[in-house]
Amino acid sequence: MVLLDERSGRYWQLNVTGAEVLSALLSGATPQEVAARLAASRAVDEQRAAADVAALLDQLVKAGLVRVS
Repeated sequence: MVLLDERSGRYWQLNVTGAEVLSALLSGATPQEVAARLAASRAVDEQRAAADVAALLDQLVKAGLVRVS
C-alpha cells in the first residue's frame, strides 16, 4: 500500500502488515482489536502487536495523514 500526502507530495509505503493495520482501522476496528488480530495470525504477542499498531498510528497522525477521533 502506498499513501500520498497530496499537500507535500510525499509518499509513504506500507508493508503488508502496515496495510492490513491501516485497512482494519479505516474499517472501524479499534487499535486493540487490530492488535488482537495480529497476535492471533502472526508469531507475535498481543502486547508487542499493540505497541506496533500504536507506533504506526502515531507516525501517520504526526505526518497528518490520518486523524484520531
